[in-house]
Amino acid sequence: MGRQFTKRVLVAGGCGFIGSHLCERLIESGADVLCVDNFFTGSRGNVEQLFSNPRFELLRHDVTIPLYVEVDKIFNLACPASPVHYQFDPVKTTRTSVQGAINMLGLAKRLKVSVLQASTSEVYGDPSVHPQTEDYWGNVNPIGPRSCYDEGKRCAEALFFDYRRQHQVAIKVARIFNTYGPRTHPSDGRVVSSFIVQALLNADITVFGDGSQTRSFCYVSDTVDALLRLMDSPFEVTGPLNVGNPNEISMRDLAELIIDLTGSRSRIVYRPLPQDDPCRRRPDISRARDQLGWSPKVGLKEGLSKTISHFSELLGRSDFQTELSTFYEATRA
Repeated sequence: MGRQFTKRVLVAGGCGFIGSHLCERLIESGADVLCVDNFFTGSRGNVEQLFSNPRFELLRHDVTIPLYVEVDKIFNLACPASPVHYQFDPVKTTRTSVQGAINMLGLAKRLKVSVLQASTSEVYGDPSVHPQTEDYWGNVNPIGPRSCYDEGKRCAEALFFDYRRQHQVAIKVARIFNTYGPRTHPSDGRVVSSFIVQALLNADITVFGDGSQTRSFCYVSDTVDALLRLMDSPFEVTGPLNVGNPNEISMRDLAELIIDLTGSRSRIVYRPLPQDDPCRRRPDISRARDQLGWSPKVGLKEGLSKTISHFSELLGRSDFQTELSTFYEATRA
């Protein structure tokens, strides 16, 4: 019997939070993985456990520059995903979303392979429809401080569907809602990791607004499962598909839950809500259920416990202590 053909999969942004978990799952499935990252927000440490695996290859590259490689599938996750990072260089953020999408689509067109775009719930802006369905066009401020990310991702979606209509490229678009789990950066502004770090330090937990605004949190293994199922779906399944957990929780209740799970002495303090910060966020995942047979499996308490354990293990590391010290000072500023 001849050697079975092995798929070579490109993961752009593969050293990021979700990307690194995706690389692991692909390796476990028997694929060869080409992980591409410019290390603006991604970290080699997120994939160091894969360095010795012969199926894994790491390439430092910026997706705003064309890439000439031979692969069988493309996942485009390349873009900073937290406000702290994407607002640091908003022009670069927009270029990454738009030019990066053009380059990944061009590669998929040349190779005649499927390409998946990691879009975001931010395309809905501060939604006037709740929960959010994929046919809702959104309520985005096109000139606000978040627009570099929101509008960049909206433009990327438009490009994906234009490439399908004009060039018959096999596209997949996933609108990812708040995802959490191990490997989130402790000071990137993501609410779960921020609350957990503050709680472990017994520092004040910073809640913006009055704490009544809501999010729906999906554990990273469930998000990755949805991305894999979408990539392997038939040609006619393009998305956009909401990928998230429909269980909604307020920021105040989330902070109290994390205090309880960590046994922390932290107090909750309130600060003004940032401009254009969505007040409510909850996905309708009916299409993902129907078209992918997917729904999240990991409950919030279970996922938070795993994430808390991850950060607790890092507390003894000197390099992580430096990050925590910087973060702690920022929370007191």
